Amino acid sequence: MRHRMRGRKLGRNASHRKAMFRNMAVSLIKTIRIDEEAENAPKVPGRITTTVQKAKELRPFMEKLITLGKKAQPHLENATQYATDAEKNSSEWKTWRESEQWNQWNQAIAPALTYRRRAFADLRDNEAVDILFNELSERFEERTGGYTRIVRLATVRLGDAGEQAIIEFVGERDRVKPVKRSTTLDSDAETATTEAPADETESEEPAAETEADDTAAADEAPEASAEAAEEDKEKEA
Repeated sequence: MRHRMRGRKLGRNASHRKAMFRNMAVSLIKTIRIDEEAENAPKVPGRITTTVQKAKELRPFMEKLITLGKKAQPHLENATQYATDAEKNSSEWKTWRESEQWNQWNQAIAPALTYRRRAFADLRDNEAVDILFNELSERFEERTGGYTRIVRLATVRLGDAGEQAIIEFVGERDRVKPVKRSTTLDSDAETATTEAPADETESEEPAAETEADDTAAADEAPEASAEAAEEDKEKEA
């Protein structure tokens, strides 16, 4: 029984699993910078295809690395105020190197270097670490978590019919949520209520005209009856 045992073994021992997740993470990070002239260049940046089980185990491994890159950003920004633009080993750079400003820069950037070394210990690839700290950390600066997503594929892997999936970074090709039906119904009801008073005013005008016609007819009725009575009296006489 595997009580209190986290994760999937995936048919490998601990060292083999660690090496596999390292290679998968490096492959996923390097797809951010696509070299179109390369022989096996990926078609879509920030995406790799693997099995569902491997993708689920790679996801927390990848998101912890992005968190390291995000933690280093405030220290890098704080260290820029003490940095210099002078060329290395120049006289101006040597003067800065021996000044108190260099000590302040060294203390400010030290935590960022610690996070960078921790990421390199997991990835063992300088280019992947550079992409992680310079591009991905800035891309997810305002996001608190959930930097990757897993999308299952309908096709299975040839040979063993393994269930396949895509693991990719969020922020691109995101689905837009459709507008809820209730909101559209509410808007239609509001438009109907706004148009109703105009119809009422239009219907009131003919009613007023009919009332005026009735009053005029009532006034003319006594006069007609009086004239008819006088004509009857003349005929009798």
